[in-house]
Amino acid sequence: MNNHEIDYKLYGDDMQFVEIELDPQETVVAEAGSLMMMEDGIDMETIFGDGSKSGGSGIMGKLMGAGKRMITGESLFMTTFTNTGNGKKHVYFASPYPGKIIPMDLSEYRGKIICQKDAFLAAAKGVSVGIEFQRKLGTGFFGGEGFIMQKLEGDGLAFVHAGGTIHKKELQPGEVLRVDTGCLVAMTSDVDYNIEMVKGVKTALFGGEGLFFATLRGPGTVWIQSLPFSRLASRVFAAAPQTIGGGSPGEGSIAGGLFDLLGGK
Repeated sequence: MNNHEIDYKLYGDDMQFVEIELDPQETVVAEAGSLMMMEDGIDMETIFGDGSKSGGSGIMGKLMGAGKRMITGESLFMTTFTNTGNGKKHVYFASPYPGKIIPMDLSEYRGKIICQKDAFLAAAKGVSVGIEFQRKLGTGFFGGEGFIMQKLEGDGLAFVHAGGTIHKKELQPGEVLRVDTGCLVAMTSDVDYNIEMVKGVKTALFGGEGLFFATLRGPGTVWIQSLPFSRLASRVFAAAPQTIGGGSPGEGSIAGGLFDLLGGK
């Protein structure tokens, strides 16, 4: 085993957080900003990349690992949490928006999982967080989630977060599943992934969906989310009150009326 063997427990339903139990000198690596709380005796350190040895242990290896993360749109830095005490310690990580946290034992999936570039939450020290280039340019230009996806490699535990309800589906050899590009969370490396254009001009223009969808061909395992964050954000933005012509904030609401009453307009 190259990865640290960590124990965990999930809490909550729609706004989950994960409790990770660390034995002395065990380490977990996480995205910057995902920490919820931690017990005394845990040492926190900011590092370049993911801290794995996949890119080499020298300065160039660290820079390459950090550069890969920058390409995926993530921060150059990650944070490690190491139990420097004598007994067991606990550290907690929270999901950034409503959804589920999916624990994945990479040793059960041939040591590799491909996921959305913003899905990774935390992992055992030694798990490599890299980039996965899709084979076809169509995936890059029209994939919705971008040309580059993340790959998690190793033999330890990794935690992935996604929105809404998560559906895990086992694809049989030759079985095809068409998915909205934003709803694809993760898949095993043996799944063939491509982007197809929605057939029919009327369907594309008036169907209410995107022009493209992901085509997944088995065998393999895929994880699908019911509420992509981009979809949630667009609905929130559409429902937010808009100011027209430099009007007062909250115009048309109770707050807006109070603003006018106090002479703000």
